[in-house]
Amino acid sequence: MGSIYGEYENTLKLIKEKMEKRLSSYQEKIFSETGENGFEHLIARIKSDESMRDKCRRKGVPETVESALGVMKDSIGIRIVCSFVDEVYALVDYIKDFNDVEVVDEKDFIRRAKPNGYRSYHMILAVNSDEKDFRGNVPGRYYVEVQLRTIAMDTWASLEHKMKYKKDIPNQELLVAELKRVADELASCDLSMQTIRDLING
Repeated sequence: MGSIYGEYENTLKLIKEKMEKRLSSYQEKIFSETGENGFEHLIARIKSDESMRDKCRRKGVPETVESALGVMKDSIGIRIVCSFVDEVYALVDYIKDFNDVEVVDEKDFIRRAKPNGYRSYHMILAVNSDEKDFRGNVPGRYYVEVQLRTIAMDTWASLEHKMKYKKDIPNQELLVAELKRVADELASCDLSMQTIRDLING
């Protein structure tokens, strides 16, 4: 069985690399202007064949190129971790200015956290490519999922993700309430750190 991405797998790699280069350029620009980083780090990946096939099965759609690149919107994923909340929104504005990118969906879970306390900024981008897409269009149109969050948000999300897959946990309701409380405390710390930074920078 070949890759679910078929002949378009290499194009996904090219788009991922293009986005990484743009974000590296942003990092260099901010550092040259301020002496500080625009973000702490980023992780970019192409969802593995196995993970994409599993998602198609869970969503009840065929395991095809059309599903992987048309129905699903996260064949390419980028997570950007920032030190401060204002850096998240500065990056959102930067990404929205790309002339070959359309924001097809965005959710601000920082200003409106999920009920469990999860915070992050999510964007689904449609990125134009010189290569054709599975529909035969040139320029092609490929989807990229971007998640932006602070270090505190990323730490909470990573720990919550690990615990979510544990089975037969006693006191589930207490655990959920505690996770929400910790998320709120971390959000308060984010705001405090942002305030301190703003005071330092004048």
